[in-house]
Amino acid sequence: MSNNKTLVPEAKEALDKFKMEAAAEVGVNLKQGYNGNLTSKEAGSVGGQMVKKMVESYENSVKGNSNS
Repeated sequence: MSNNKTLVPEAKEALDKFKMEAAAEVGVNLKQGYNGNLTSKEAGSVGGQMVKKMVESYENSVKGNSNS
């Protein structure tokens, strides 16, 4: 049973788009809805890519703030 709840419901669409983009970048074929056919390696690579992009985004924002 999944207990994934979006803290900001308005962000769900953007998160889904972000997940699809990350999957495409690592070569994982995601579809809308249930993706229970993915291997752990595939699912992990999508999650890992998402985290990598979020960290890069944060680092870039910090760099931008320190140059002010």
